[in-house]
Amino acid sequence: MTRAVLSLGSNLDDREANLRGAVAGLGDAVRAVSGVYETPPWGDADQPFYLNAVVLAVDPAATSRDWLDRAHRLEEAAGRVRDPERRFGPRTLDVDVIAVWDDDDRPVVSDDPELTLPHPRAHLRAFVLRPWLDIQPYGQVPGHGWLYELVRAAPVAADLADLRPREDIHLDS
Repeated sequence: MTRAVLSLGSNLDDREANLRGAVAGLGDAVRAVSGVYETPPWGDADQPFYLNAVVLAVDPAATSRDWLDRAHRLEEAAGRVRDPERRFGPRTLDVDVIAVWDDDDRPVVSDDPELTLPHPRAHLRAFVLRPWLDIQPYGQVPGHGWLYELVRAAPVAADLADLRPREDIHLDS
């Protein structure tokens, strides 16, 4: 069995529907879904605000590569178009594999350029850490520490002020 934390983000078209589609596309693998947060764009400010959430998923047969393939299929189903000229540009759906744990509950570590695990910048991003904290209050980013400590550290703590909880949106219902 593998367990994965996936980060979901959308800032084009029907953002809520895009996130709902991703959760639905993961099917029975979904174990927990965070609250939804509206966040300013990261890396390229000239675009709409994002809706972000985090999903905890489990699949007895999935490898870390399988989680990446699922992420790409979900993005394609939402009509995502990758613009190589605009790495942090707008997107209908962005699904990042943040961390994966193996059968023995050990974190999977990978330096493959296509799938670096844990995600190399997750520990610096409030829009990943804050929703993840919703579903795993005692979770850890492998190699970086406890979620509750990471959200208090700079630069994440400063970015928390920019996250707006969307209590009107529930992806697990």
